[in-house]
Amino acid sequence: MRGALPVSQTDQELSQQASEHTLSLNPVISPRRRDLLSTVRKVLVQALKQPVHSAKHATSLGLELTSILFGRSELQPQKGDKRFNDPAWQKSPLYRRYLQTYLAWSNELNDWLSTSNLSDDDTKRGQFVVSLVTDALAPTNGIANPEALRRFFETGGKSALDGVSNLLQDLINNGGMPSQVKKSAFEVGGNLAITEGAVVFRSEVLELIQYKPVTAQVQQRPLLVVPPQINKYYVFDLSPEKSMAKFIVENGVQTFVVSWRNPGKMHREWGLSTYVEALKEAVDVVLAITGSADLNMIGACSGGITMSALMGHYAAIGEPKVNAFTLLVAALDTHVDNQMALFVDEKTLENAKRFSYQAGILEGRDLSRAFTWMRPNDLIWSYWVNNYLLGNEPPAFDILYWNNDTTNLPAALHGEFIDLYQNNPLTRSGALEVCGTPIDLQQVTCDYYCVAGATDHITTWDACYRSSHLFGGNGQFILSNSGHIQSILNPPGNPKASFMTNAEQGECHEEWLVGASRNPGSWWTHWHAWLQERSGEFKKAPTRLGNKAHPAAEPAPGTYVHLC
Repeated sequence: MRGALPVSQTDQELSQQASEHTLSLNPVISPRRRDLLSTVRKVLVQALKQPVHSAKHATSLGLELTSILFGRSELQPQKGDKRFNDPAWQKSPLYRRYLQTYLAWSNELNDWLSTSNLSDDDTKRGQFVVSLVTDALAPTNGIANPEALRRFFETGGKSALDGVSNLLQDLINNGGMPSQVKKSAFEVGGNLAITEGAVVFRSEVLELIQYKPVTAQVQQRPLLVVPPQINKYYVFDLSPEKSMAKFIVENGVQTFVVSWRNPGKMHREWGLSTYVEALKEAVDVVLAITGSADLNMIGACSGGITMSALMGHYAAIGEPKVNAFTLLVAALDTHVDNQMALFVDEKTLENAKRFSYQAGILEGRDLSRAFTWMRPNDLIWSYWVNNYLLGNEPPAFDILYWNNDTTNLPAALHGEFIDLYQNNPLTRSGALEVCGTPIDLQQVTCDYYCVAGATDHITTWDACYRSSHLFGGNGQFILSNSGHIQSILNPPGNPKASFMTNAEQGECHEEWLVGASRNPGSWWTHWHAWLQERSGEFKKAPTRLGNKAHPAAEPAPGTYVHLC
């Protein structure tokens, strides 16, 4: 078993930066190349349509360049732009002028766009495309990067050779994209996903893993964890210090987790009902093994959507098998209001569904690569500098390893997710049908606990807050002070962790925030206190996993987690 590796300050910054902006969990869409090219054409045509406007901004740029040449410019990078942290960008007159020329050019382009006659949406699209170009041409990305030059002379040129070697490896093994993580540092079942347990049930769609109790007593009502369908389940069981599964088991909860199978082209017809039926089987197995009449559940992101559909189905058929549930960074009210929405229209969505159905699956690595370009400075160019210009290895960071361990979506499920984003049916009674039953989340009347991330740009916290009001039960809403993945991986002991709570669950998220109080530490302990009240009496912990009908098979992490 490999141990934890030491992480340098630079690696920590890169890892934190990337994990805050990881995009692989979004299960729906990405901008098409033709949409980006169409935006470029509109911008170029607009320059010809408004020659006076263009000439005015060209003159303004010329005046600013003159000020830069004579050392009179006061242009500075935006606060928090870590690309220009090297002292040479301020202390060296040559580098300072180089930086200011870049800032003048990029600022003027954005000013020209924002004051043009383009529509608001076309302006935003244009600014996004321009940012792709200006970010790519940043002076930090070239061989004149002062940190890279300094490293070159310090290593006698070895950093350049290492950088070329890293580039060639990525061209061969990573589709030409800079690697975000040192994959050789991790092994699933070696130093990741090592909480002890076993597979107690396997269907074509999922494996059910039961974790071994480590306390003398456990609470009677078990907990079933439903991960998202993109990426592997072990986001809940990373390294031991970040493992939510380990935390839950150590607190006396009988814990089970779903490990979804990575679908292939032959599974193109798997849809939401397929996954809900598989979950129903898993629920019945958990209840049979533990002898409990019902259970508690956790669902994260798209797994939260699937779990909610199951809850609505149970409500429709009158089966009270779920006592309480937890939603993690899951947007059921799927109104999209972010950069992706700029490039989304009915034609785009239909083309996305057609493409995935023809292929049979939507490949997770392709979707991940496309979304990486939505945050290029954090997810591409910082690694370009680190891996190629400085000749460093990418950081060894467990979250990024998991994030790069992508899975596919079957075409039918991908199409249904697109329909969810297009039509927002979970906000309306009976607008969605699952397993032959109409879904009305207001009929789901058990207690629930919702967690959102304050800096989450995938499932924004206002969308999660709206989603928390779709159910008919008594709910608590918690706002973590981090992003999409870091909101889930929030173990006790993190000095930077905090979360907001407010007993008043009004309709408006802004009003909720005004009345909310900040709590230091991890929401895990707050959630466990909530869960403990709903997990029943304590009883003697079972001495073996599974039962006669469902005996323990392969040890955790099981078989499906290794399928590519």
